[in-house]
Amino acid sequence: MAKIEIYTKATCPYCHRAKALLAEKGVTFEELPIDGNAEKREEMIQRSGRTTVPQIFIDAQHIGGCDDLYALDARGGLDPLLR
Repeated sequence: MAKIEIYTKATCPYCHRAKALLAEKGVTFEELPIDGNAEKREEMIQRSGRTTVPQIFIDAQHIGGCDDLYALDARGGLDPLLR
């Protein structure tokens, strides 16, 4: 099974949507909260090149944010990555 990592903030509605889609797919993921954690936030920025949450990685491949995840799913590209 794929290793899924998602950088999040507790109050982010896009984070909740992304996690809901992953849960709907029945996959487990590692949530990496960056609330009040400057080191974790910097790690996210270094890995993704972006400053917004969520930032999603599947098997260390940067997927992007919530909209990117949903777009990938809509074009049929998410399920193969989750296997």
